[in-house]
Amino acid sequence: MPQRIIMDVDTGVDDSLALLYLLASPDAEIAGIAATAGNVPAAQVAINNLAWLELAGAPDIEVALGAADPLEIPLRTTEDTHGPHGVGYAELPIPTRRVSARSAASMWVDLVRERPGELIGLCTGPLTNLALALRAEPELPRLLRRLVIMGGAFNHPGNTTPTNEWNIHVDPEAAKLVFDAFSAAPADRRPLVCALDITETIEMRPVHLARLAERAGSVPVETVAPEDPSEARSAASNPIVRHLTDAVRFYFDFHHSYDLGYLAHMHDPFAAAVALDPALARTRPATVDVELTGTLTRATTVADWAGMWGRPPNADIVVATDPDRFFDRLIARIGDYARARCPGDPAPERIAAEPG
Repeated sequence: MPQRIIMDVDTGVDDSLALLYLLASPDAEIAGIAATAGNVPAAQVAINNLAWLELAGAPDIEVALGAADPLEIPLRTTEDTHGPHGVGYAELPIPTRRVSARSAASMWVDLVRERPGELIGLCTGPLTNLALALRAEPELPRLLRRLVIMGGAFNHPGNTTPTNEWNIHVDPEAAKLVFDAFSAAPADRRPLVCALDITETIEMRPVHLARLAERAGSVPVETVAPEDPSEARSAASNPIVRHLTDAVRFYFDFHHSYDLGYLAHMHDPFAAAVALDPALARTRPATVDVELTGTLTRATTVADWAGMWGRPPNADIVVATDPDRFFDRLIARIGDYARARCPGDPAPERIAAEPG
């Protein structure tokens, strides 16, 4: 039976691949998508999700709008990393689908109450919506089957400040609320945490995009390069491949501009893969807390690996994986899905942008 998943995303280039990965996975069924403010504002995130669903010929999946701001601080977004609309250079079609009438937090609560013990939560953005849902339903940690979080940095430098990771940085109060809430969860319901320590080893390179295009039967099979001008656009015959190429090339350019190589860290699709198959990763239990008051370390995730705090573990942190195995699976699934759903349509598209 397919595993039912609630996605909570701030789409985002790598969130886009996470969404497509789950759509392409026969062992997954997306029960709902919560749009959280992070990479771009929540309203634009919702549009991006609706546009990808429509482009991919996906079933009618609920997309619920999340909170416009973090719990206690102003919103910070990162268009420099993900592009002005969150999807790099891609010009997604304006969707005809509409956002749900209920809020993202309400969707979380309603779905877990309707199907206790069945749903997997996948959070690849700030944890604002989940925190609001926990305030409304404190039993949520016991009602979920499992929670997978992409966020945090432990024995690894941050990607936003020297010590903290973007998703936690955007709303540290929400992250602390979530980890505190799961302290009371049974051991088999502890969140699986995919932090920068591992996700920055998941390096997509141009060869991966070319392999995906080949798998999808898309032509021409393009090899993007740092010399490509920013105004260049993919000519791939397959629409999914075409838009993914344009989205990911922006992400490559961003990493290259910071001397990280012509590559892109695929944080979020890796977390999606682990949500479906935890055997892709080796984990280690720890007690996780979030620093809220440090002058230099606010929003840092701290892991007590040795029980020094005298508190039971509230997370299973991913400490090892096989990136090649992950990329083989991602390329096979999204490539086959793109071939089946969108065999080829080179028609030009219009950009999907937040009104105003």
